[in-house]
Amino acid sequence: MTRHEQIINKYQIKLNEKLAALNIQPNQTAIYIQAFSHSSFINDFKLEKGTDNERLEFLGDAVLELVVSQYLYRNYPDLPEGKLTKLRASIVCEPSLVTFAQLLNFDQMILLGRGEEKTGGRKRPSLIADVFEAFVGALYLDQGMDAIHAFFNQFIFPNITNEVLEGILDYKTHLQELIHKESKVQVDYILIDESGPAHFKSFTSQVKIGDEICGEGTGRTKKESEQSAAKNALKLLLGE
Repeated sequence: MTRHEQIINKYQIKLNEKLAALNIQPNQTAIYIQAFSHSSFINDFKLEKGTDNERLEFLGDAVLELVVSQYLYRNYPDLPEGKLTKLRASIVCEPSLVTFAQLLNFDQMILLGRGEEKTGGRKRPSLIADVFEAFVGALYLDQGMDAIHAFFNQFIFPNITNEVLEGILDYKTHLQELIHKESKVQVDYILIDESGPAHFKSFTSQVKIGDEICGEGTGRTKKESEQSAAKNALKLLLGE
């Protein structure tokens, strides 16, 4: 048995454990091995070209865009195209993909060449993000789109942080636009509480639409508390 075969046989046990933890019963294990195979690993063993993860990464990138687009389209029915595009970009960007991959310990699953390992390839953000995309491509080819949705709904979408969303979603502007479609009543924000030490303050604000209090929210800054209040007001007005 060659050294490469020994490595793959040992790796396959680790891979099967990972797939089981992700509720995936593979039809073809080899495609997942390919998803985690960096070009440096393939080059070290002088294996056939095209058996690294680059083609799967190309496919996974497209699948990722589609599944995230569907998720946003369904969950944010009132957002215009421009904001949906920005929100999708914040989810499929390299830092987010690295976060998702590391939460699943994908960085520990990568098959690297010796030189790449020594120079810190396992911690390189672009490499980790590429592996996540390659895995998505492999899962799509092996299991289809239903499995992609199941994987993202269980392991990815719950880990999209509020910071990612609220960096794009300007709830105050959205609320203002919604109110002004229906009427010209004033939208005001009222700070009702400020507490905590200087380095860890908490602010609570209410949003008043005309004469009615329609939402309340808390945040680490006055601006955050107003965004939170606007978000809660939108939920109330839209019946969510």
